[in-house]
Amino acid sequence: MNDERRPLRQRLLGASTFWIGLVLVVLCVLFSLLRPDAFPTLFTLQTLLIEASVLLVLAVGMTFVIITAGIDLSVGSVLVFAGVIGAKVMEGLSPGSNASGAGVGIVLLGLLAALVAGSAWGLVNGLLIAKAKLPPLIVTLGSFGAALGAAQLTTDGVDVRTVPKILRDGLGFGQTAQIPHMVALAALVTLLGGWLLHTTRFGRRTFAVGSNAEAARRAGIPVSGHLIRVYTGVGLLAGLAGFMSLAYFGTTTIGGHSTDNLNAIAAVVLGGTSLFGGIGTVFGTVIGVFIPAVLTKGFVIVGVQQFWQPVAISGVLVAAVWFDQVRRRSRER
Repeated sequence: MNDERRPLRQRLLGASTFWIGLVLVVLCVLFSLLRPDAFPTLFTLQTLLIEASVLLVLAVGMTFVIITAGIDLSVGSVLVFAGVIGAKVMEGLSPGSNASGAGVGIVLLGLLAALVAGSAWGLVNGLLIAKAKLPPLIVTLGSFGAALGAAQLTTDGVDVRTVPKILRDGLGFGQTAQIPHMVALAALVTLLGGWLLHTTRFGRRTFAVGSNAEAARRAGIPVSGHLIRVYTGVGLLAGLAGFMSLAYFGTTTIGGHSTDNLNAIAAVVLGGTSLFGGIGTVFGTVIGVFIPAVLTKGFVIVGVQQFWQPVAISGVLVAAVWFDQVRRRSRER
C-alpha cells in the first residue's frame, strides 16, 4: 500500500461516511413526515435497532469478505439453514419434541449447532474459493441455493415454531438497563470485529490480500489459508445471526431472508468498503447497515407493498457501487 495515498484514502472514506450519514438522516426525516404518528416513536426505534442487529452481525462478516475483494451471496440462506439446525436440535433434545419449555443447556446446544452449521457452509465456500480457485460469485451463488434447499428439506418446507420460551424471553425480547440483549450482542460482535480488523495481524492480512493477493503471497502471507478463515468466519456469524433471528421471531422464517445477502452487501459498500478490495471499516458498515434497515422499516410503516422493498434496496446498492467506482478513480489519479 502506498503511504502517500493513505491520507487521500482516509479523506475519501471520511467523505463517504458523511454522505451516508446525511442520506440516513434524510430517510428518517422523510418517513417521519409521512407517518409522524408511527415512525418517530420510541417503539419504532427499539424495534429498528433490534431488527438491524441481525443484519449488522451479517454485515460485519461481509466487511471482511469484501475487503479481500471477495463476495458472499449465501449469507441469507446460511442464516436460514443454521436457524433450522439450531431449532431442530433443541426440538430433538426436548421431551416430547416440544422445545417450548427447554432449559438453558438445550438452548446452548442449539446455539452451538447453529454456529457449527454456519461455519461448515463458510468452510466449504472458502475451500472452493481458495483451493479450487473458483470465483467467489459462483461459489456463493451455488451455496445460496443449496443452503436454502437443505433447510427446506430438513423441515419439509414448514417452519419450526417450537422455540424455547427462555430463548425468546432472554435473547429475543430481554433487556438489561433498558438495553435489548439483541442490540448488546450485535454491538459486542461489532466491537470484536472492529478490533480484529483494525488492530490485529489477521486484519492487516485481510487488507493485504484485498489490495494485492499476489504481493501478499510473496510477502509470506498464506493467502489461501487466510481466505478459508475469512469465509469460515462469515459463515460463523451467519450462524449466530440465524440463532438471533430464531430468538426474535420465534420461528425459523425460512422464506423471510431472501434479501439479507443484498442488504448486507449494500450496507458494507455504503459504509465505504470497496468492492475492489483493500479498503473498508467496520465503523462505516455500522452506519451503512441502517440505510436498508430504515428503508425496510419505513416501507412497512408507510404501507408500501413489500415487493418494492428489494427494488429500492437494489437501487441503493447500484448507487453505492457507482460511488465506489468514482472514489476508486479519484484515488488512482
